[in-house]
Amino acid sequence: MGSLIWSLLIGAIAGWAAGKIMSGHGFGIWVDMIVGIVGAFIGGFVLSLFGFNAYGMVGQLITSILGAVILLWVVRMFSNNQAKP
Repeated sequence: MGSLIWSLLIGAIAGWAAGKIMSGHGFGIWVDMIVGIVGAFIGGFVLSLFGFNAYGMVGQLITSILGAVILLWVVRMFSNNQAKP
């Protein structure tokens, strides 16, 4: 139970950070958590392709943020709701 709560907390932080990095705002806490959790899997996969592994809380957080940024980039690339400059 504790690891589930910890994963949700890391996912929320990673999703929030990725939202700030990508556009200056997130989608809300629940969607940010989902983006962060899915981003953890994406980030872990991408890092494993390069032979890296995330260890510890900081490594998991960085991996989750990296994956969430990649996920948001892909979603916004295919989204029709892109902001026009």
